[in-house]
Amino acid sequence: MKYENVRASSFAMPLSSPAFPPGPYRFVDREYFIIQYRTDPDALRRVVPEPLEVTDSVVNYEFIRMPDSTGFGDYTESGQVIPVSYKGQLGGFTHQMFLNDHPPIAGGRELWGFPKKLAQPKLEVEIDTLVGTLDYGSVRIATGTMGYKHRTLDTAAEARKLAAPNFLLKIIPHVDGSPRICELVRFHLEDITVKGAWTGPAALDLYSHALAPVAELPVLQVVSAKHLIVDLTLGLGGVVHDYLAADPATPRRGSVSDVSIEANAG
Repeated sequence: MKYENVRASSFAMPLSSPAFPPGPYRFVDREYFIIQYRTDPDALRRVVPEPLEVTDSVVNYEFIRMPDSTGFGDYTESGQVIPVSYKGQLGGFTHQMFLNDHPPIAGGRELWGFPKKLAQPKLEVEIDTLVGTLDYGSVRIATGTMGYKHRTLDTAAEARKLAAPNFLLKIIPHVDGSPRICELVRFHLEDITVKGAWTGPAALDLYSHALAPVAELPVLQVVSAKHLIVDLTLGLGGVVHDYLAADPATPRRGSVSDVSIEANAG
């Protein structure tokens, strides 16, 4: 294969059969179970990277069921998103995510910088209860429950919340093990249609694990919970901070300034 063909064909690894296709990445009937809980503020400050700022001592623990996602298939995901502020802009920082499908693990890490690892999350209805679980290997590390559709929520308000910016720390090493990419990435969810939104009484238990440390942000108090059914597009984004730049205020080539950044449907 000639040099120019390698360059033209390169999208993702492996070259001959990429682990995931180019976007756009559309999700139909994506099902969210989100439990917001209060935690130790010092623990939050230890895991949220500057220049992001912690806005409150709360965490969103999420179970997400994705039965129909373009290019990624049918899978389930679970993890923690922390409300943050970036230069006064409110959003969410994805701290840990665990899922059971290789293409979105590879695509999520390589394109956006999602902190994804392989595990076994589930989201299902058991009689009158919405139940989310997360197992890392044979070990249970999270269990969430909520009364099924006890009260409806405003779908327009929930759509606005989902449209808020999201932040990720993208890390890719060089071949010698040194950092090649270390960037703060911002992206948005787009073309959002909330088909249903509900709340109810909820509980969350997190368990210690050496390689899946969700319990390091301990549950002190459950604040609220919600169950959403949504169609949306996962947009691509841009770099708002480059940790490896010689001048931290100057983004490297290929990044986007804080003023001009705009997520693109991917």
